[in-house]
Amino acid sequence: MAAIAWLVIPVASAVAAAIWAGWATRTKKTGDVAELAGYARFREAMERSHSRSGAA
Repeated sequence: MAAIAWLVIPVASAVAAAIWAGWATRTKKTGDVAELAGYARFREAMERSHSRSGAA
């Protein structure tokens, strides 16, 4: 039984390392969509504030 335990420990560690490596190198799907949309809203707001301040 002790020999099986010594065999299971490295095998389980290798499986855990493979799962972690797959998770760590996954493709992230969030992208920059939210950041770009926020920047576009910021630019629009700045353009509106500058056009109003120029008229005053």
